Order: sequence, then C-alpha cells, then structure tokens
Amino acid sequence: MSSVAPGATGQLVERFREVRGRSVSLCAPLAVEDHVVQPIVDVSPPKWHLGHTAWFFEALLLEPHLPDYRRFHERYGFVFNSYYETVGRRVARPERGHLSRPTVADVLAYRAHVDEGMTRLLAMPLPDDVLALIELGLQHEQQHQELLLTDIKYILGRNPLAPEYDPPRVSGVPVDDEHAAEAPARAPWVDVDGGIVAVGHQGGGFAFDNEGPRHDVLVPPTAIRTALVTNAEYLAFMADRGYERFALWHSDGWYWLQSHARRAPLYWEADADSPTGWRHFTLRGLEPVLADSPVTHVSLYEAHAFCEWAGWRLPTEFEWETAADRLPHGRRWEWTGSAYLPYPGFRPAAGAVGEYNGKFMMSQMVLRGSSFATPPGHARVTYRNFFQPPLQWQYTGIRPARNR
Repeated sequence: MSSVAPGATGQLVERFREVRGRSVSLCAPLAVEDHVVQPIVDVSPPKWHLGHTAWFFEALLLEPHLPDYRRFHERYGFVFNSYYETVGRRVARPERGHLSRPTVADVLAYRAHVDEGMTRLLAMPLPDDVLALIELGLQHEQQHQELLLTDIKYILGRNPLAPEYDPPRVSGVPVDDEHAAEAPARAPWVDVDGGIVAVGHQGGGFAFDNEGPRHDVLVPPTAIRTALVTNAEYLAFMADRGYERFALWHSDGWYWLQSHARRAPLYWEADADSPTGWRHFTLRGLEPVLADSPVTHVSLYEAHAFCEWAGWRLPTEFEWETAADRLPHGRRWEWTGSAYLPYPGFRPAAGAVGEYNGKFMMSQMVLRGSSFATPPGHARVTYRNFFQPPLQWQYTGIRPARNR
C-alpha cells in the first residue's frame, strides 16, 4: 500500500474545506429554532445533519488514524451515529427532533474541532486506504447536503406561515431555479436498441460500492422520453380522475392513497387564483404551479399510476443507464421500475463502511439521475439512489419509457 506525501494532498485539503463549508452555508439562513424540528421520521433536524457528518470523520478517520486525537464529547457518538451497528448504540431515528442539546452552537464547535483534527490528519503522509476513506466521507457529506436541503424544505413547508428559505440569498442555493422549466429537447424519445450491455461503474474516479461490480445485462428494445413529465401533463392525469381509478395503481399504492387521502403531489394545494388551479410550497414560499415545469415530489406509486394512465411505463435502471448519455440532465430524481438489489458479485466491505449501502437492499426502489438539490459534481451516470415507494419529500419526478 503506497503512501502519499503531504504536498500531494493540497487539492484534497481544498476539497475538504469546500465540502465542509457548504453544509454550514446551507444552514446559514435558518433560525436556531429551525435546526431542531423533525416533522416526520424520514426528516432529520438540520442540527443533527451537521453533527452526524462531523461524527463520521471523527469516528471513522480521526479516532483510528490520528495519534493523540481526543473526542470532543464522549456522548456525541450516541447522539450522532445514524445506523452503524458496528460503531455502537445510538439515539433512535424518530427521537432526533426531541434533543434540545447539544445546542446549535455546540454542534458548530464540534464541527470546528473535527475540522482542526482533519487538517492535522491531511498534513500527514497517508496510505491509499485512508485517502479513500476521506473521499468516502466527503461523498457522504454531499449526500447529507442533499438530504439537508430537502429536509429544510419539508420543515418549512409544514409551517402554516409558509416561510421563505433564504431571503438574503446567503446559502449559495439557486432557489430561483428550483421549479424552472426544462429546455425543449431536440427529439421527444431516445431509442435503445437493446441487447447485452455492460452496466455499473467502470473504475476511475469515485463510486459507491453499490454501483458495481460492472456486469452484463440483457436490455430489450426500449424508448425513453427525453423530457420529464410536466405539471400540465400530471394535471391532465388528475383531471381524468387518476387518483380515483384503482386500476391504475399498485395494490400497495392504492392502500397508501386511501390511508393518506392523497390527491396531488406533495406541497400542492388548490388555488383558484393560479392559472393551473394549484399552488405549491417552494423554497421561495407559496407560488403557482407552473404548467411547463417538471412535476416534483411524487411517490413511486404516483409515478407508476401516471405512466399506466398515459400508456407508458417506468424504465428499468438498466434501460435508463444505457440511454443516459443521450438524455438531458434532469433536475429531478427519476423513479425506475427496478428494485434496489445487489449487482452480481457485490460484497460489502469489512467494518462500519460495509453498512453503507448493502444493508438497505430490501423493499426499496432505484432512482437514477440527480436533482435540484444534488451538490455540484456529485452526480454520475451509474449513481444508484434508493427510497421506499411512498416517499415524496425528495425532488422526485417521472421520465417515462415505452416498449418498441
């Protein structure tokens, strides 16, 4: 295993500072009270995200690899561990919003303590496996930045005041682009010839373990639409009683629909003064639903029902990946019809990092692409996102496919 001299890590040091700084910037517009709220179990308080991403570097890098490192607080591991059984016990996920302490100031001091330790670690000659773990930590923090922004939106969106996220524009988030319409595509559909194709990460550059091993799959002749489904198209589905016709829905989807009385995407509410008859909560507050913008915050159940109504279907993740280089980069995570399963030959790594993706390969569906909330440079064609079918709070949309 080779070592890297301190001078060769300058680019990594700068990247570390940029990624860590972005997490704090995303929270800069928030009041202290905003940092503590957990409206539903899927949403974590912003304060917890800031603490957890610091804990990741402390527990997996500083404690095992930096001589004389001292923990900031002996109990923070219990507070900020997420799901790593290898590392130890933790606060249950639904209880994260019940913690008034540590304070936001304490968490920021914790991050500064960890950053100081990481600065010392990055100045040392480091073996390849430690450098790889640092990169994993940065990619992990970028994942939490996406979750952080969508969780902040949900927290504010549940508030009856419908407050704007960032009026002074200090977060660096281009909030004006959140629900912008897509540029028109040159061709409405991309043809996939089908056959045996290789999928998965090819090596070179970072990838999560669930993106490999690269392997061959059989893909049928398919066409995938170049444009995401728009609000206008989805409104036509709604107007045609799409939420009332059980034949369009999976059995689980129909049960979810009846149990939660869903009749529109998340954040939508009827508004007679809007041209489309609807408005929705955005990072800029309540705004009209725009006809030409991509529909957003839909569950897998809704995406499937819409495609059934339209005479289309959701693509498999392999069809999507085969066509990806000819698709415009969307600003919504795109539901696929593929269950989140391991690729042939997948083996989780030893230790805590082996719990990163493999343990969730059950009862979830794959999403591909990226979203408005994805940090710059974090997306890849082989990236496999995954969520449970009912979830809507991420920036999820629909790109249909059809048989050829």
